[in-house]
Amino acid sequence: MSNKSYLSVYAKSFSWAGYFLPKQTLKKCSALYDFCRVADNIADDADDIKNKEKKFEQFENDFNRKDFDNPIIKNMWGLIEEFNISLKIVQDLLTGIKSDIQNKVKLNSKKDLLIYSYRVAGTVGLMMAKILKVNKKSSLRSAIDLGVAMQLTNISRDVIEDSKNNRFYISKDFKEISSTIKLAENFYENSFYSIKDIPISFRFSILVARRIYRKIGLKILSKKNLENYQNSGKIYVSNKEKILETFLSIFDLIKLSFSFKKDDQILNDHDLINEEINLDERV
Repeated sequence: MSNKSYLSVYAKSFSWAGYFLPKQTLKKCSALYDFCRVADNIADDADDIKNKEKKFEQFENDFNRKDFDNPIIKNMWGLIEEFNISLKIVQDLLTGIKSDIQNKVKLNSKKDLLIYSYRVAGTVGLMMAKILKVNKKSSLRSAIDLGVAMQLTNISRDVIEDSKNNRFYISKDFKEISSTIKLAENFYENSFYSIKDIPISFRFSILVARRIYRKIGLKILSKKNLENYQNSGKIYVSNKEKILETFLSIFDLIKLSFSFKKDDQILNDHDLINEEINLDERV
């Protein structure tokens, strides 16, 4: 992909928020995103299942045996070693992406939805927090929350597109789409106070990404019914709206500076995830 990172091509909201990060830090976040994207692209390719399984197994094996001829894998191992990222987190991510390589994907419960969201996105939030030098356990848990919230937003936005690819994370029903956005709202709320533990030079960028992604969910709710939602096509935040959300993030930064919550007052809704995955071993 020429000299462009996957981040600038695929992740417009993150790319926008990335403008507010120091260059070297953005480079490291991009290396993480590139790794996730390459794995994701294997699962999303218009290829038959057997081929996708083979390609994914090859990618996993290349990662596990540290194939440094592949710059994406080499950069990922560089992050793992520099920021002491547990391999369990990377394996959780790969397990989540691999679960999409099926003829039909259907999640049957809130627990399934939250575990899937943790695997494919909570893990990314957690690794990103480590790159941003967050060490406090309560804050790392909140980084998982932000990843989960963003994934729930993605799922709510892509219901029609996913159903065409035989993926049913939630039902094609506006009531369920709305309740998934509301569930995401809880996770956005839970992620807020711990952003205070991110070093000041990185904090604003995370607040911007959080606001812009949250805005997608609010735009979905404003559609009121399935017909309007379907007629809207892919719902996104325009550049004009991104500028407004960036401006409003300044108030979040001020609010954060004057707020104080003890670790035991910061809520995390991790009970369902913990039934299957021990998050204590990840943070």
